[in-house]
Amino acid sequence: MKTALSACVAAAALIAAASPAQAADRPAIRLNQAGYEAGGRIGMTIAADDAAPLRWRVTDGAGTVRAEGLTRPFGADAASGERVHQVRIDALQAGDYSVAVDGRRRAFRVAPRPFATLKRDALAYFYQNRAGVPILARHVERPDLARAAGHPEEVVTCFSGRDQRGADWPGCDYRLNVTGGWYDAGDHGKYVVNGGIAVWTLVDAYERGRRRNLAPFADGAADIPEAGDGVDDLLNEARYELEFLLAMQIPDGARTAVLVDGAPRVIDAGGLVHHKVADRAWTALPMAPADDPQPRLLYPPSTAATLNLAAVAGQCARVWRDVDPAFADRCLAAARRAYAAAKARPGLLADNRFDGSGAYGDDQVADEFYWAAAELWATTGEAAYAADARASAYWLGAPGAGASSTGDISWGQVGALGTIALASAPALPEAERRAARDALTAAARAYLAEGETQGYALPRGGDRFEWGSNGALMNRAMILGLAHDFTGEPAFRQGVVDSLDYLLGRNPLDQSYVSGWGERPMRHPHHRFWAAGSGPGWPEPPAGALSGGPNNTAMSDEIARPMRGHCAPLACWADHIDAYSLNEVAINWNAPLVWVAAFVDPDPVPAEAQTASAAQ
Repeated sequence: MKTALSACVAAAALIAAASPAQAADRPAIRLNQAGYEAGGRIGMTIAADDAAPLRWRVTDGAGTVRAEGLTRPFGADAASGERVHQVRIDALQAGDYSVAVDGRRRAFRVAPRPFATLKRDALAYFYQNRAGVPILARHVERPDLARAAGHPEEVVTCFSGRDQRGADWPGCDYRLNVTGGWYDAGDHGKYVVNGGIAVWTLVDAYERGRRRNLAPFADGAADIPEAGDGVDDLLNEARYELEFLLAMQIPDGARTAVLVDGAPRVIDAGGLVHHKVADRAWTALPMAPADDPQPRLLYPPSTAATLNLAAVAGQCARVWRDVDPAFADRCLAAARRAYAAAKARPGLLADNRFDGSGAYGDDQVADEFYWAAAELWATTGEAAYAADARASAYWLGAPGAGASSTGDISWGQVGALGTIALASAPALPEAERRAARDALTAAARAYLAEGETQGYALPRGGDRFEWGSNGALMNRAMILGLAHDFTGEPAFRQGVVDSLDYLLGRNPLDQSYVSGWGERPMRHPHHRFWAAGSGPGWPEPPAGALSGGPNNTAMSDEIARPMRGHCAPLACWADHIDAYSLNEVAINWNAPLVWVAAFVDPDPVPAEAQTASAAQ
């Protein structure tokens, strides 16, 4: 009994230490702490039990009233566990203001471009999580963020020995040089399925920009070593990961073990792609990548990883054709090999049987097949890829209802990525391109409708929030942004802005989930190097890292477990380094943040680049 009571007391102490503020200390007025766009709609949420509307008033620095009105009583908000009111303010000019509601007051900012540097900060995440090279002081915002190269010259062979389920793996007789790429998240693993969706999202942001004469990351816009080489910085950063993904493909004629009916079996694995390269056992936290003591190993190939390479290498072949034709040729050859290998071995599924790394298991890969076929069709126009895409159950599918629903975008649900590629692919007949755009737009309308059911206006409904809910929200915002591109309807862009408002403070915890942004930014992610939360001598994260966010469905760490059943869905979060199921950071969450930030505040293509593009 005494032991159980001690455990409860310890759990309560952990929750209190991790919480950004006690409920009584949080301002009742929740708003975007980074600022609002001049001339745009300003949304706020007020925690208040009152049933009747409350009067609100906005004053400027001189005390002059600039706007006033009545709140909209929303009532009980299941996701936050609060009763709330909503405030909508239209078209304030740039300046510093305060809003007063029922005797409560809070300052806020309106600026012409409040999100102007968010895309740069979000992209910097990727440089600072590069493997294989030192992170140089001249390319980071603070000296303590510089570090030695992690896992340089990473020439590795396959896992051998017993896995955690007792199966005996024979290893392989080859080694691959897989130096480089991005560390996936808080650990030092490098995973193809998460690298695939992350790199696709960055390159799609580039493709979207070019379609609209925008260049959010023109050469020199990002602080990376490659800046100044004449290539868009977004492509340079994406290529750093693409080179790693290409290196994970198994050479023709090479043999290795795969999982067949629950047991390892050696096959000719040429063209397949290893699922991941990672440590043999979990490393301690904190730990700089250069200090990792564990052996690094290749883990068995999977169909999902192979199709991820087929898809992103197919995309690469299209995008790099006018940038680096030789690299485009490499990508296309790898994509073709991977697609053929996946069709020959469609049932190689990863599972959670190895220590030291995440599983990224996926028990069905029909969506990966559709995505890869769509990308290769969009690039090559070839009938065989068109036939495979059209035969898929996901054909022109999108998130939402219906037989071809892809589900929300995630590393494990990538069907919508194929439809996004086809929505602008010249290879398709216009009627099919229009059908793809209509499906994505319908999904976006459903997201907006869900936002009407939430007191904090985030465009998703319900009260179940998954691991990485903030990244999932950014993927929804990406669909909203595309719908705005397709239709020009302002409501879709507003939905994107509402999503950023939520991330940057308009939420029940009054928390900015983006490091370095807002009054109360996330500071202690689950990350082995950005580990100030573990003690002195370790850095806080740079600006622009996105926390995984509230999670009330998979609360598996020692901080989250005691919160289960004691927190409202949107309050199940803690800014604590040990809260990996709530506060980890990851490439697949930061990538859509880059996309969304570039959407809300793009930069035009320089005139000279437009002229050169038109001449090609």
